Amino acid sequence: MTLNHSITHSLGDGDGDVESTLPGISEGEIVVLRSKRRKKSISAYRQGGRIIISIPARMSKADERSVIPEMIAKIRAQEADESPSETILLDRVTQLLDLYAPEITQRPQSINWRAMRERWGSCTSVDATIRISDRLKGAPAYALDYVLFHEAIHLHHFDHGPEFKAVLARFPEEGRAEAYLEGFEAAERRYMPPTVLPGAQVL
Repeated sequence: MTLNHSITHSLGDGDGDVESTLPGISEGEIVVLRSKRRKKSISAYRQGGRIIISIPARMSKADERSVIPEMIAKIRAQEADESPSETILLDRVTQLLDLYAPEITQRPQSINWRAMRERWGSCTSVDATIRISDRLKGAPAYALDYVLFHEAIHLHHFDHGPEFKAVLARFPEEGRAEAYLEGFEAAERRYMPPTVLPGAQVL
């Protein structure tokens, strides 16, 4: 199994852990953490739009090249099991439009999860496709519904003008969803590591 990513190898100093981020091709960014406190165990988990992989500081580069693809594959498999499928998302959009915007008859042709850091979702009205940020995997249903409804409205209203906002305001938990999304982004800005750390080397 090959790793199709540019991996940044982190160099630790002192007793602390050093994190490094590396741009991924399909899952946003991958962060490899070489931990001096970690002796044998390896962990991987999703944090925001990134996959965090923690490995022992003394792990050889050969073992690292073998382990990282396996951990990414496990995260992908786990998320595939837990995340709503495209069919479920399409059905949910239909339900939301029927409930809150029955005058909008357009329906998306596809909805896909995408690694997006700057947006929660996007819509291309030309081919009626919607993309949802993978940061919403595991989010409360009302937050995911809000983003789905937002993007579905763009099938009819192409900008964020008064008509768009009037339709979006029909979503009953708009304020709660906005608060969740804003809080999520604030936490990411505060706790996510920088893009490139001093002392990091690119393999």
